[in-house]
Amino acid sequence: MYNDDLSVIDIEEELESPLDALESVDSDSEVEKPDPDEMLALLTAPEKSQQILATRAFCEIQDERAIPLLINLLTDACPLMRVSTAYALGRNPSPAAVEPLINQLNRDWNGYVRKGVVWALGNCRDRRALPSLIDALKTDISAVRLWAASSLAQMGMLEYQDMVASIPPLITALKQDPMAAVRSNCAWSLGQLCREMPSNAIYAGAVDGLIEAFAEDEEMGVREDAKAALLKLGDPRALQLIEAIELEGFL
Repeated sequence: MYNDDLSVIDIEEELESPLDALESVDSDSEVEKPDPDEMLALLTAPEKSQQILATRAFCEIQDERAIPLLINLLTDACPLMRVSTAYALGRNPSPAAVEPLINQLNRDWNGYVRKGVVWALGNCRDRRALPSLIDALKTDISAVRLWAASSLAQMGMLEYQDMVASIPPLITALKQDPMAAVRSNCAWSLGQLCREMPSNAIYAGAVDGLIEAFAEDEEMGVREDAKAALLKLGDPRALQLIEAIELEGFL
């Protein structure tokens, strides 16, 4: 679907961005946080390097005053600016940022940027993002699919119909995605979503998909993640099948 510049990214890798290893917003850190007022001023500085420094700072700090300025920078010509801004908006989620993030996801050629946008949309927990996250899981490069799968788990925080819409594409990707890491994230997300689901046909389909992955996936990591999801659900049928499959394997 996308014609990524392979000199910038490798579609077979997980596209680890320098911004990937971000601490939780709520985590305690001994490192002093940047001053929000200083960073706000730098967001409109004439020097590109100062603007990027500021967007990176808002990957660590939260201040709603930064949101409109970050939205303006989301379409900057510099990919590093866009990816930093996407992560910053993920740290500062706002309903106002959802449509700009969706628009950027649909048009950005850079996989790093799309990956950051997908993460930010997941953090926004806004139902408007659901179709874009599902499309990214189905059609984008591996690293973006990886995070789209995780971001769909955030739909568990929304309405029942949003969870229902999220589960079938996750089941499909769990069975069919060529990348083991994506399948593992789908297993984890299904486990998260199904914890909020009643025991109905949608729930049963997700459990069946997880059982199939545990029994048949060629990658041990995927099998273990599917098992972990099933164990957290505590579904009696799944627990019996896990025991039976493991006993058969042992024998």
